[in-house]
Amino acid sequence: MNERHVIIDTVDPVVFYGVNNANLRLIRNLFPKLRMAARGQVITVIGEEEETAAFESKIKELEQYCATYNTLTEEVIIDTIKGLPPKELKMDDVIIYGVNGKPIKARTPNQQLLVNAFKQNDLTFALGPAGTGKTYLAVALAVRALKNREVRKIILSRPAVEAGEKLGFLPGDMRDKIDPYLQPLYDALEDMIPTAKLKEYMDSNVIQIAPLAFMRGRTLNDAIVVLDEAQNTTTHQIKMFLTRLGMGSKMVVTGDITQIDLPRTTGSGLIQALRVLNGVKGIGRVEFEKKDIVRHRLVQRIVEAYERHDESMQNA
Repeated sequence: MNERHVIIDTVDPVVFYGVNNANLRLIRNLFPKLRMAARGQVITVIGEEEETAAFESKIKELEQYCATYNTLTEEVIIDTIKGLPPKELKMDDVIIYGVNGKPIKARTPNQQLLVNAFKQNDLTFALGPAGTGKTYLAVALAVRALKNREVRKIILSRPAVEAGEKLGFLPGDMRDKIDPYLQPLYDALEDMIPTAKLKEYMDSNVIQIAPLAFMRGRTLNDAIVVLDEAQNTTTHQIKMFLTRLGMGSKMVVTGDITQIDLPRTTGSGLIQALRVLNGVKGIGRVEFEKKDIVRHRLVQRIVEAYERHDESMQNA
């Protein structure tokens, strides 16, 4: 008898094993000659050498499918173990498959322009109103690059500037105080990476989420770096951030120059950077419009109403 240890290290075991270990029970039934036990990322299997080798091969096929689509169904398991090609989910224009197999892809022409600009440039500016998917899409592109092993880490950052509220009085350590600023980035990641795998990535610093001030002095190699809400950077901050770009890395800078929360006497670093870097080779720029808003349809109407109000105030 042969004992073999099969390690599942590219997917969340909770997703792989299924709800209440339903997938694992099915796999066990499909290999009746083997004895197996799973603990964490390791499946221990005992049986004849040929059987255990075939088992490992099939598990690795299933792991690859699960890593690609973030889901594993009974049909896929049965087809794979029987030697039939599993049903491929349609990949046309899909950036990644999120949690539970949800396809994430560009939903408007300008979102597709961002996908193309990201491929073609090492630094891309994505500009436009709230709800156009700038940040969400940038995070999806970063997760895809990490999954494809094009980079070793993802770094997501935001300037810690209040939108009319003061958070400094909140209790807790430094992370407790800054997390409210960074929550939109966590929200996007939780849509794309299963919980246990995301925790593993963050515990090992493969994915890092930090305020902009924490970027000083770093050189960011082999990474996708996303700066969100860049309209709230000062001129010194954004220059500091952009010059962190290291070898094998790409940056995406998102912002909405109509929602600047800086003091009135402080100029937006994003506005200056767009002016200074205009025409520089290797830098892409995509501008989103109200028609690109992909949140609740009421969001577009809200944005339009505020624009009309601002225009009327200027003309008064």
